[in-house]
Amino acid sequence: MKTMFAIVFAAAFLIVSVVTAQQPPQAPQPPGPRGADNVPHPPPNPDPLAHLMFPPDMIMGHARQLNLTDEQKAFMRAEIQKSTVTFQELQWRLQDQMELLQETMKSSSVNEAQALAQLDKVLDVEREIKRLHIGLAVRLKNRLTPEQQEQLHKMRMPSVE
Repeated sequence: MKTMFAIVFAAAFLIVSVVTAQQPPQAPQPPGPRGADNVPHPPPNPDPLAHLMFPPDMIMGHARQLNLTDEQKAFMRAEIQKSTVTFQELQWRLQDQMELLQETMKSSSVNEAQALAQLDKVLDVEREIKRLHIGLAVRLKNRLTPEQQEQLHKMRMPSVE
């Protein structure tokens, strides 16, 4: 089962990598002010939901410590398995749509309407992927007791000594 979790998250990382790899490389920016307003841009914000949700591999990897019931484990395994299958299908669709977007952008003169329409298709699949991940995280969290959630929060926090 741990292998399945690793595959799901490796696939998520792969999608992010594929999407960012599709963007043209940019020249390194010198330190200091950038942008039209001459103000440095702050680094991207971390995931604002990360501290509220629990990755499936974290939950299942600590099943014994959390005292998950057989019913909780069965539910979570089934949900993770369904999400993994759907995720794989979405990943293939995203790859197909990205390839079509690349083809659209190859020309020296790009049809803007066509490019934006294809971009919308890429973004639609990305939205479905994010929705799948959030939906799974919500379903898993809702099956945890408040005590189990608190335990997971404590496991996540670094030890202060």
